[in-house]
Parts: sequence; structure tokens; C-alpha cells
Amino acid sequence: MLKKQDNSCSNCASLSKGVFCSLAKEELADISNHKVTNTYKKGQTLFVQGNHPFGLYCISSGNIKVTKVGADGKESIVRIATAGDVLGHRSLFTDQYYSATATALEDTKVCFLDKKFIMKVIQDKPSVSMNIIEKLSADMGAAESKLSSLHQKNVRERLAELLLLLKESHGEEMEDGRTKINLKLTREEMATMIGTANETLIRFISEFKEAGLLEQEGKTIYIKNEEDLMDWANLAY
Repeated sequence: MLKKQDNSCSNCASLSKGVFCSLAKEELADISNHKVTNTYKKGQTLFVQGNHPFGLYCISSGNIKVTKVGADGKESIVRIATAGDVLGHRSLFTDQYYSATATALEDTKVCFLDKKFIMKVIQDKPSVSMNIIEKLSADMGAAESKLSSLHQKNVRERLAELLLLLKESHGEEMEDGRTKINLKLTREEMATMIGTANETLIRFISEFKEAGLLEQEGKTIYIKNEEDLMDWANLAY
């Protein structure tokens, strides 16, 4: 974990997507003076399931997987957090231990604010409170949709839906009409996200390729036909 120095909030590329986007320049300067900014290498953890929360994490750049280990010892990916997202807020406000583990998927810059300071900011700045509530609500909505999908859709539909979600969150439109997914997940990681075995995931990815829905170059996935992918996901459009 490498410490960084010049990290003013007002110059953060993810400011517009973060919880402090509505603060004035002077208020952002106060946040900057109280935060600690670190760069996490791929595979390093920010916090671990079962540990006590000490503050709020705000992602400046990069991607982080949030995983949970069940009673059976199996790990599942709860969500992928990216630039502008915050982590640790639910455990912080409920004063509970972390219910999941956060691990960097790549070199990721993250800012940390201790509990005492962030609680004061929330009390003094209603706009920050509303932005955090909005993110909590979005997280809850995504969790409900995922649970519904796991219960109501087959593996083929869940995989198509996952690819569409990744397109929305990490997609880059290419000149040739394809959409590049700028997030490299292992087959095991993708399999846990849709609740299936690795072998099953590989079989359906091959099926999607044969149907002309997607292509792969190394570990990078390109979506070729979004409309057909939506049909396979059993989504209305």
C-alpha cells in the first residue's frame, strides 16, 4: 500500500460522481486536510469481513470487489465498486462489523476519512447525507435485483444480464460498434457473481461467442450485439 501526497478533493477526477460533489471549494479543502489517500495494489485488501469499521472509504480511481464468505466457507462477489463509490458506510452507520471484504482488482486510489470526522461532516452538511443515502438506496436496489435474478432466471439469462450491467458500469464504445468492458474479471469471479460453477460459465460464454453476442481478445470482453443480449437476458427494452 503506497501513500500519496498531492490529492486535493477539488482536483479529483471522480468528484462529480462522489458524495462530496455538492460541497464548496473551501469545504472540499477541509475534507482534503482530514483524509488519508493510499494506492492499493491488485489483490490488497482495504478491510476484511468481521473487522470493526473505523471510517469511510471513497474510491478515487480503480475497481474494488466486495466479497462475502458464507457459512459454507464459499466466497461470493457482492458487487464491484468503482471510482466515485464509497465503501464501509453501512457498517459505519450501524456500528456493526464489516459484513464483507474489499479487495483491489487493480491499482486503485482510495481516500479514507475517520469515523469522528465523517460523522461531523454528515451532521453539518445535509447534501453529503443525502448523497450517501442515495448510494445506500442504489446498493439496496442492486442487491434486490440480484436476489430476484438468482431466484427467477436461469444461468444463461443471469450471464447475459451481468454482461449488460458491466457494459453500463465499465463499457467503452469502440469505433467499430463494439463495446469494450474495461474490467478484467477471472472466470471464477464472474461465476460467483451469477451463482454458478466455473465450468458452466465457460460453456455459456462459448455459446454467446458462437451466437455473435460477444468477442474476446485475451481477457478483454467486447459486446457485439446489445439488443440480442437483452433478449437473452429476458429484459424489456
